[in-house]
Order: sequence, then C-alpha cells, then structure tokens
Amino acid sequence: MTDQPRSNQPLESSLVYHHEPGFRLRRVRNWFFLGLTYASYYLCRYNLSIIAPELMRDLGFSKLQYGTIDAARNGAYAIGQFVNGLFTDKLGGKQAMTIGAVGTVIFNLAFGIVSWSKIGWLFAALFLVRLADGYVQAFGAPGMVKINTAWFRRQERGTFAGIFGFMINMGAMSAGKLGSLIATGFSVPLIFFTITVPTLSWRYMFFIPPAIVVIIVILMNILVKNHPEEAGYKIAHDDEEAGDDPHERIHLAEVFRRITSNSVVWIVASAYFCTGFVRTAIVAWVWVYFDEVWAISKTTRLYSLMAVWLLPYLASAGSLASGVISDKFFSGRRAPVAALLYLAQAVFLVVALLMVEGVLANSAKLAAVVILCVHIGCNATHSLLGTAAAMDLGGRKMAGFAAGVIDSFQYFGAMLAGAGLGWVLTKAEQTEGVSAFAEDASGFDPVVWFSAMLPWALLGTGLMTYLWLRHRGSDRAGT
Repeated sequence: MTDQPRSNQPLESSLVYHHEPGFRLRRVRNWFFLGLTYASYYLCRYNLSIIAPELMRDLGFSKLQYGTIDAARNGAYAIGQFVNGLFTDKLGGKQAMTIGAVGTVIFNLAFGIVSWSKIGWLFAALFLVRLADGYVQAFGAPGMVKINTAWFRRQERGTFAGIFGFMINMGAMSAGKLGSLIATGFSVPLIFFTITVPTLSWRYMFFIPPAIVVIIVILMNILVKNHPEEAGYKIAHDDEEAGDDPHERIHLAEVFRRITSNSVVWIVASAYFCTGFVRTAIVAWVWVYFDEVWAISKTTRLYSLMAVWLLPYLASAGSLASGVISDKFFSGRRAPVAALLYLAQAVFLVVALLMVEGVLANSAKLAAVVILCVHIGCNATHSLLGTAAAMDLGGRKMAGFAAGVIDSFQYFGAMLAGAGLGWVLTKAEQTEGVSAFAEDASGFDPVVWFSAMLPWALLGTGLMTYLWLRHRGSDRAGT
C-alpha cells in the first residue's frame, strides 16, 4: 500500500490512493448486505404511503388523521436520530442497525394487527404504534453511515452515497411492487403447478415486509463488519493520523461537544430540513394526489410505471450522478452540487404550479414527469448531504452522531409535511373554490401541495449557495 498523506496536507495530494489487494471486493460484500438491510427498512417505511388511499377509505380517516399518523413516525424518527446517533458511536454500527431492524419488525406487525381490530381508539393506537416504529428505525441511518465511513475515504463517499441511494430505493421499488401485487393478486408458475395468490387486504403491507427484514438482518449480522480492521484490512483517512486506533471510541460527551460546536453541521442540517419536507410531501401524498385528482389506482399502468420503476430508479440515477460529480469535479465538496439540485427542484415546482393554473398544458402524464424531476432532486440531496456530508463531518469515530443530527432535521421537515400539510389540505378541502382544480379534485388542491414545497426548495438553494461561496477554495469538511 502506498504512503499516505497526513491529515494537514491539501486535499489534492490524497486523490492518488491504492487499496490493498482484495479490499474492494470485501468492501462490496460489506456494503451490499448493509445496503440490503437499510433497503428493507424502507420497505417497512414506505408501506404506509402506498396504502394511504385505502387506509383512509376503510378506516374513515381524514387527510389530517392520516398525515398525523405519518408525522408520528417522522417526529419520533427525528428525535431518535439525535439520541440514537450518539449511542451508535458507542455501540457500533452493526449493533445499532440490528436493534432498529428487530424493532421495526415488531411494530409493523403490531400496526397490521391493530388496523384489523375494532377498538374504539383505533386512530390513537395506530398513532402510537407508528410513533414507536419511527423511534426504533432511527437506529438504522446512523449505523449505516458509521460503518461505511470506516470503509470509504472522503473522495469516494459521494459516489458511494449515490450507489447506496440506489440500494435504498430498492426498498421504495419493492414497496410499490408489493402494493400492486396485493391489490391485483398474482400467480407464481412452478414446474408442475402454479401458486395463485388472490387480491389481499392492504393490511398485508404490514406483515410481508417484516418477514423479509428478518431474513436480511440475519445475513447482515453474519457478513458485515463494522470497520476494515475487523476483516483484516487497513485504510488511511484524511482526518486521522497514521497511528490512530480504529477500535478507539470517543467519550459521548466529547462526541456531542465536537459535533454540536461545528457550524457547518447546523447549516447542512437546516438544508436537510428542506429536503425532508419536499421529499416527504411527495412520498406521503403523491398517491393521494393521483387517486383523487386523476383517479389513478394501483391497477393502472401509470401507477405500476411510477411506483415500481420511475420513482425509485430515476431517484437512484440522480443520487449516483450527484455523488460522482461531487467527488470527481468538486474534489469531494457537497455544497455546490446540492445548491444546483435545490434550485432545480424550485424550477420544476414553479412549472407544476403553472400547469395547475392552466398556463401550461396539464395531464396525469405531464404531472408525473414534473413530480419525478422534483423527486430526483430531493433524493439526490438526501444521499449527498445525509450520507456523504455526514461522513465527512463526523469521520469514522463520530459519524453516527453527525448523521443523527443532520438526519433528525430531515424528519422534522418530514413531520411538517405529514401533519402540517395534512391540516392545510383538509382546510382546503373544506373551502370551495380555493383553486380552479379544487372542485374537480374531491378536495385535494394541487396548488396547495405544490406551493407548500416551493419555499423549502428555495431555502435549501440559499443555504447551500452560502456554504459553496463561503468556503470556496477551502477544504472544509461537509461543504
């Protein structure tokens, strides 16, 4: 292995680096099963939005009630990120991810069982179950980020975050496909006979994903290592001296002090709040929008194309492209690419509003294209800031808490996009003539939906542009 630059040398000197023989292959195996585990978290996370129209109709819930249940998970997740991120740096990444996986299995099963019950306080019960699920799932992201910080150097992390974003979106893709199969039924041809599964209740979206998680988390515990040294390898990190002990764990109070005193952490976290709002405003409400405005059900071709293919795959492509650009063209800087991504989201949201108001042509297919473009942008900033920037800011010894702080802000934004947007949409539903579309949309007002996302896209643009210009020409981590 070549001699390594010390941490006080300029970034350019660390770009030429050769890993030990066999290291890359071992790392691929590590992050593949780690990514599969985190993707399974998403399978247990996106299941609620997939069945939102059916849940509201069958249980008699309003948009505000559904939004509040969704916000319960996001609020608990935000608090859990902050708390669990700190504990992850003490426990270890694999241990934290296992705790989160076991917890989400238990609470997803509980959600499905409770939704079938006839208790009088059904809304409160589902709220509390989703709240608990959100907290335990918050062990996942800090654990994932901590492990991969140890396995990737700074100039590799943006590209890795993009590839990892694809694996995460496998969870979204699988949730969409599973929702379609449950709604339509399916057949599995075998050699001598065919297994036919009839149309199932939407509640099975809370039974099948946990079974998948159990299998994957067992594989993860067998095959994943917390850091290269556990697998017999060693890599040099720009923020560490040559003799640093990879097994050393910094005292929790010191981790807390170092991360919370870093101004860049808070600026990135604030931008991530914007990502959280826009991303969740799409994920939580897109199928309600298509159902009520365009009468697009899970049996249609457009649903299958959007949920199973376009939303997850194009989001993954955007994440990968943004990571590669950040690593290769900006030497590991994240703010310039993120600023352009937030600006693109704002532009497409303006286009969406012009379509709704009749200034531009409007149709279900055109609306899908615009929504996809916004979704690509917010998912790219999701991987670039929540994964790559968090790794840069925390290093391998403090990445758990850095990721926890930053990611917690995403879910504060998500909580606002759930309950807050649910309240606004419910108010719009009760008011006639809010927009030209409102009367024909069974109360769902697209103007309210798109308008709510626009300010956050603009704020994200401003925050990342500030970091870009303020630290231009420097090697400040996280910028």
